[in-house]
Amino acid sequence: MKSLKALFAGLFIACSLAASAQSLEAFKFIALGDMPYFIPKDYVRYERIISTINQTNPSFSIFIGDTKSGSTPCSDEYNQKVKGYFNQFTSPLIYSIGDNEWTDCHRQLAGSYDPLERLDSLRSTFFDTPKSFGKKQIDLIRQADTDPKYKKFVENSYWVKNHFLFVSLHIPGSNNNFERNEQAKAEYYERNQANLDWIQSAFTLASTKGYLGIVFCYQADMFYTPTQATDADSGYRDTLHALSKNAQEFKKPVLLIHGDSHHLIIDQPLKTVDQKHTLENVLRLELMGAEQVQAVMIGINPKSEQPFSFTPILLRQNMSIPKP
Repeated sequence: MKSLKALFAGLFIACSLAASAQSLEAFKFIALGDMPYFIPKDYVRYERIISTINQTNPSFSIFIGDTKSGSTPCSDEYNQKVKGYFNQFTSPLIYSIGDNEWTDCHRQLAGSYDPLERLDSLRSTFFDTPKSFGKKQIDLIRQADTDPKYKKFVENSYWVKNHFLFVSLHIPGSNNNFERNEQAKAEYYERNQANLDWIQSAFTLASTKGYLGIVFCYQADMFYTPTQATDADSGYRDTLHALSKNAQEFKKPVLLIHGDSHHLIIDQPLKTVDQKHTLENVLRLELMGAEQVQAVMIGINPKSEQPFSFTPILLRQNMSIPKP
């Protein structure tokens, strides 16, 4: 009997060690967004990048918003087409909402829609289950399911991979909708508070669980000008302050992934709360988009002191200049 117990104990230890080793394995994921902008001619380029991503077999992909240009109609029919594309990804696909999907839909070329009605439609169309998109899906923890106060915010979510916490936030361009009229500003105030609490919850969870790093995914370029971190009229000031304060206390690696400005940038733009020093544990990846229908592969090695690596996916056939 003792030998049998010893055998089971040994198997348990071996399985535990194997699980621990597995959880520290390096992995890769893909980030892309701000596409397709030029419809219908960009559909073929978009389909090509999806096919290439599927061939790389990432753990998952993240689409950081702007499923179309701000001059494309914000129709239900188009959103269904977008949803169909998301489900063409073989691996899980997680979607963060951009401004072109709702805040800019009042524009005449976008269909003269009511932006708040379009936001409600996005939530019911894209976030009606706790799962990701893709042929393979993963379960997401949605903010709406963790706090009754924020039951509206089904788009904010998190998931965990190999001791890294991934957080999706609804932070769009167009100054985070903190503009235009009082109705828009009221929407901003409510969502902004939900975002701030979700950021705080993410850092608290990561610290409590001993996660090795955090990756935040959202649409807006909050670093477009330095004043966005300090100006009272900035729709991003509160968010940047929350990220600065928590990242400074967290001390572990943090990666911010966004689109909006359509340039490939890897840098360290987040400052300390007093804006005097660079937070060296925080990297920012800004993605290509619009005319550049390309993507970026991000590698994470949990055993490395600096765990993030970046490989642009630049398809020659998708390039406008030089001509393919």
